[in-house]
Amino acid sequence: MYGSSEDPAGQADPAGGAAEAGRYAEDVVLAADLHARPAGALARAAAGYAADVELVAAGRVARASSVLEVMGLGARAGTPVTLRGRGAEAEAAVRALGGLLRAAG
Repeated sequence: MYGSSEDPAGQADPAGGAAEAGRYAEDVVLAADLHARPAGALARAAAGYAADVELVAAGRVARASSVLEVMGLGARAGTPVTLRGRGAEAEAAVRALGGLLRAAG
């Protein structure tokens, strides 16, 4: 279910993601601060998917496609972030963007 760590059948996803038709969520811990360079890379990557992806950190929400919104989160290395996607390529987008956030440094 969207926003939880279970799939629609009630089975926990070992990767920490959650799927529902056209929606996908995944939790990540930031490897680096979300300053201009990683925020720009994230926005460019997000633009390549038919999905809308949001980052949620400390109760604040930002569109992954907006460099300024991502930087505005003020998220620092070690911060837990939830990526939420919706759209035809939501799962692929969230997994790819999560990978970028885990590897940024």
